[in-house]
Amino acid sequence: MPRPIAALLLLVATMLWGFAFLAQKSAMQSLDPLSFTGARYLLGGLLVLPIAMIEGRRQVRRPLSRRHWHATLALSLVFFLGTWLQQWGLETTTVTNGGFLTGLYVMFVPLIAYLVTRQRSHPILLLGVPLALFGIYLLNGGRLDGLNSGDLLIISCAVFWAIHILLLGVIAHQTARPILVSCITFLAAGLLSTLLALVFETPSVEGLSQAWIAIAYAGIASTAIGFTLQAIGQQHVPPANAAIILSAESLFAALGGAVVLGERLPPIGYLGAGLIFTAIVLVEAIPPLWARRRSYST
Repeated sequence: MPRPIAALLLLVATMLWGFAFLAQKSAMQSLDPLSFTGARYLLGGLLVLPIAMIEGRRQVRRPLSRRHWHATLALSLVFFLGTWLQQWGLETTTVTNGGFLTGLYVMFVPLIAYLVTRQRSHPILLLGVPLALFGIYLLNGGRLDGLNSGDLLIISCAVFWAIHILLLGVIAHQTARPILVSCITFLAAGLLSTLLALVFETPSVEGLSQAWIAIAYAGIASTAIGFTLQAIGQQHVPPANAAIILSAESLFAALGGAVVLGERLPPIGYLGAGLIFTAIVLVEAIPPLWARRRSYST
């Protein structure tokens, strides 16, 4: 797949996730975090399952090894922790702060990659990462409305999202089954969330029925479509570059707030939106142009 197409898939996934903040926030009025997480991922996993089975049949000559299964289970646990912490945090923080603080994984991805693998990224990321982070900050009006416990939970979730981005890129490429890996991750996270919800929460049919719109959007658009597009796109985009693209999630969260909740960006917020897209263009355009120039010079 050409890299520009893969980058476009990641951008579409980012848009779906950004709007999902509204669904996640509204669901907290009738459901607890684990109950909502379980419902959305079981729905998303079941929707993706038929496509995953077709993908598996096409790769029947390349069976998954024990190492692949262990890595996928580890990915599922990281995925669950990132989602649960984010959903828990949204109980007490705002949609805007949630989008900004989740975007911190942009900083964590290259940091973790370097600490674990000593993998060096293209120097343009030294400009792109802080530019994107500063853009996200300006998108929030150049301030945070007082960090609370929910904000701290969202910051913690950003670490797990960064690990998820790194692991998913490797596992999807090695297995050549991005949709199957995503499906297993959804179902595992959904089952674990549901089991824990039955122990620590009090899920009810009434609560599920009241939040059905939020569950449907989060399960179909954000999970089944969004995360599957991420798994496909990340096979062809380096993790640190993918993190920059996915950082636009907060932009779409702000746009969703403006359309649905009547929120408006402060003037400085529009500058932040421009900086985010500038960072995306830089990290996607400079590396291939630089590589092409070096190939011509040699």
